[in-house]
Amino acid sequence: MDNPTAQTPALDGAPHASLSLPDEERPVVSTHVLVEHEKVEELRELSRRTRVAQSEYLREAVDDLLSKYHRIKDDE
Repeated sequence: MDNPTAQTPALDGAPHASLSLPDEERPVVSTHVLVEHEKVEELRELSRRTRVAQSEYLREAVDDLLSKYHRIKDDE
């Protein structure tokens, strides 16, 4: 991928940023989730203020959630 932030058309024809890999260059997949509008707005504002990509925050949240449930499983 020459320019990981280049604008490419989405399936619906709307432009969106191309997928960029996390710092570790691990393979990633795209997924779709439904989130309450208020939480999406808060995430957007956090991302705007901190200049950290929303996707980075979401990956961190998934990592935290999986870590939490792995600890619970290990305690059983």
